[in-house]
Amino acid sequence: MATADTVYNTTTTTAQEAKSRKWFIVPSENLDKVRFVMKVIEVLLSFVAFVMEEVVSNCSQCGPLYFFEFVSCTAFLFTLLLLILLATPLHQRVGVNSWPTLDFGYTLAMAILFLLASIVFAADNGQTGLEQGAVAFGFLATVAFFIDFGLFVKNHGIPCRKGNNQQPHHTPRPESEKLNANGTDSVN
Repeated sequence: MATADTVYNTTTTTAQEAKSRKWFIVPSENLDKVRFVMKVIEVLLSFVAFVMEEVVSNCSQCGPLYFFEFVSCTAFLFTLLLLILLATPLHQRVGVNSWPTLDFGYTLAMAILFLLASIVFAADNGQTGLEQGAVAFGFLATVAFFIDFGLFVKNHGIPCRKGNNQQPHHTPRPESEKLNANGTDSVN
């Protein structure tokens, strides 16, 4: 009997240890391989755009530069955070119940903000090589965010509409027949 327990404990312990040691889970229910690669590209492009605009030494109109800086830095940091959370088991420890809705909303918001920041910065900059390069990487990051958004919609649909497609929950109407009424519709 001791031999059977040893064999049983060894296999279950090994399976549990292998499962607990797994820190990188792509593909998963929240992130497939293609979208993982897109998220990495978004992180890299937004980082390059941020660094290039950060190197700009002087500006004639600093408002567009600062807006672009804010959007590119935010996109870099939060996309990196989202990538780490979705590609590791850490997302299970965070108190978020609907990762697809969060990913959907974040990706769309970043795509729109990056597009807006890139347009504003392209329209009003000092025309230096660094500024034009930052704008180019801003537009590339915008394209990456929109592609990621399109892949999300193609694979998962729009998560906000899933609740709307279901019939509204109605409370059941109490029965009008009593068990001993034998099919007659008498209400006392």
